[in-house]
Amino acid sequence: MLTNYFPILLFILVGLALGTVAIGVGKVLAPNKPDAQKLSPYECGFEPFEDSRMKFDVRYYLVAILFIIFDLEIAFLFPWAIVLDEIGVFGFWAMMVFLGILVIGFIYEWKKGALEWE
Repeated sequence: MLTNYFPILLFILVGLALGTVAIGVGKVLAPNKPDAQKLSPYECGFEPFEDSRMKFDVRYYLVAILFIIFDLEIAFLFPWAIVLDEIGVFGFWAMMVFLGILVIGFIYEWKKGALEWE
């Protein structure tokens, strides 16, 4: 049974070895001559406007979380669509319940104004 996993283990080990060798060769051969100009902060060719630790508006995070939630919905829809013939009517209605809950959540967020960007 474990012999079936040997190619996977070998693949992981070879990948780790190649990655380690590549990083090591880069460290050894790459020129390293830091100066004040190279170590200065860079943002589109000019000095940054504000502190990098400034606070973001909470709506930014809310929109990002909503995007992730509705993006994951698609991750469930593709496999479901592929095996729809095999899972039959029960699988169809189970997905309809799942999508219904997501639509209710979407309508709730819409009514609360979470999607408004002022």
